[in-house]
Amino acid sequence: MRVLIVEDDGDIRRSVAESLRANGFAADEAGSIAAAEFSTSVNDYDVVVVDRGLPDGDGSEFVASRRSNGDSTPTLFLTARDSVDDKVNGFQAGGDDYLVKPFAMAELLVRVRALGRRGANSTLPRIRVGGIEIDRARAEVRHDGVLIALTSKERCILSVLAGRVGTALSRSELIEHCWDEAHDPMSNVVDVHIASLRRKLGPGNPIRTIRGVGFLLDVDTPAT
Repeated sequence: MRVLIVEDDGDIRRSVAESLRANGFAADEAGSIAAAEFSTSVNDYDVVVVDRGLPDGDGSEFVASRRSNGDSTPTLFLTARDSVDDKVNGFQAGGDDYLVKPFAMAELLVRVRALGRRGANSTLPRIRVGGIEIDRARAEVRHDGVLIALTSKERCILSVLAGRVGTALSRSELIEHCWDEAHDPMSNVVDVHIASLRRKLGPGNPIRTIRGVGFLLDVDTPAT
């Protein structure tokens, strides 16, 4: 799950990002509406966390603009503005949740995870491809009916491949969906996770390597 944190206070922004990463999320950071607009123009996010008081405007304006353009990404306002009118304004702008500062990090994590599940449920809460079943709401994966213990990154890679079954995806595309901007693009992290996925899925796993391109999920011709 990839999250964008839009917050001008660097300490808060970094703290939230570090906590999200420590709990299996990919987290990108933006310190202004302009930076957030750039990030959302080049990346897809599962959840956006937005402060109201930003140096170049009210975060609610950023959210309202995205909603007017048809974006439905679940959004949490994280702000010191705590009046009833502020909260009503935030929801009217298109916010899905509202958390007031100071806040408990544990509560923020729970709220972000819940919003992420809501977004997944509005699209494909469960994917079945061949003998693989991915339950996004429960964060569970089964292969031929057997529950497989996967890390959050392994689940993300498998979900992306399953969502485009039969299509070869490059390492860069998998990184774009499952890692944040703090990732070292020169590392072999995708190959390491693919190798682990293959081991866990067992003999006949359907992940194929397409030389010079990347990887695909092929349920008709299992890998050997």
